[in-house]
Amino acid sequence: MAPRLELVQTIESPQPATIWKVAWTPNGSMLASCGTDKKIRLWGEEAPGKYVCKEILSDAHKRTIRSVAWSQCGRRLASCSFDATTCIWEKRDGDFECMATLEGHESEVKSVSWSKSGDLLASCSRDKSVWVWGIGEDQDGGDELDVECVAVLSTHTQDVKQVAFHPELPLLCSASYDDTIRLFCEDASGEWSCCRTLEGHESTVWCARFNASGNLMASCSDDRTVRLWKCASSSLSSAAEAETAQWNCVCTLGSEHQRAIFDLDWSTEGYLATACGDNAVRVVAVDTCGAHGGSAQTPAMHVVVTMETAHSQDVNCVTWNPADPSLLASCSDDGAINIWRFHPD
Repeated sequence: MAPRLELVQTIESPQPATIWKVAWTPNGSMLASCGTDKKIRLWGEEAPGKYVCKEILSDAHKRTIRSVAWSQCGRRLASCSFDATTCIWEKRDGDFECMATLEGHESEVKSVSWSKSGDLLASCSRDKSVWVWGIGEDQDGGDELDVECVAVLSTHTQDVKQVAFHPELPLLCSASYDDTIRLFCEDASGEWSCCRTLEGHESTVWCARFNASGNLMASCSDDRTVRLWKCASSSLSSAAEAETAQWNCVCTLGSEHQRAIFDLDWSTEGYLATACGDNAVRVVAVDTCGAHGGSAQTPAMHVVVTMETAHSQDVNCVTWNPADPSLLASCSDDGAINIWRFHPD
């Protein structure tokens, strides 16, 4: 049987609202969503294939919530908003509370990402900057978080759409309206700087993400392509290696998407899912072993599933469940969250 996506459940928004982002907890048990209604909803599985709203987080942001991201421990959730703030939520006594509101960006904050250790949080904004925040416990033993800005990185020349940390190293990628991807790294003295600028896309880069092993990065763009970037170094195991490593575009997937590609995500099995302005969700196989003309040095990409009417409007986000690599969530301007089951064969 050919690969396919099976719709498990459609979760309708309780009121008309664009849903910008969905994010699974690291253990895959809960899904967070956010959008134009200024609320974060946490969804949990009540019965097999039946997700219900378990908690609503509100009153922290004054405008649209653009993105949410879970820390690796699953205890903290970061949210960012068009109100130019980033909030950090933490589970206390069974419920999530807003423990810190981070201010500094001069305009809409578009994306947030946690480092693997959870002691760093990155944010990016329409103000063209990327900020790196240090997150720690209160040194005096109180309930508050100890938060400080450790870097303001202003190398992009336009709106920064998205940021994502490397799965292992102090390496950060950002995607921008200036058509580039920037890589930022932390040196031995703790200073952050731009170590690479990756060019190739012909229009806005909406998203860039590392795969689970961190040796590949995929990006998607307004130019309707997905590009695959490979680290030229045979070893990428330290901050020093990350600082000097070259990244090369080794494969481009074109002509498969009919409009801008707004988001993509890697599954733990090595598949990519894409969210597109043509209302479709696609699953892309990344071949590194020769099955479809690819190799470890020059991988190949091909679309294995196209769900043409995944939503009735633009698809804004796709995310694979970290614990169940066959489970995929998508969200859209149509106000719906769809849960899919991917059957590879």
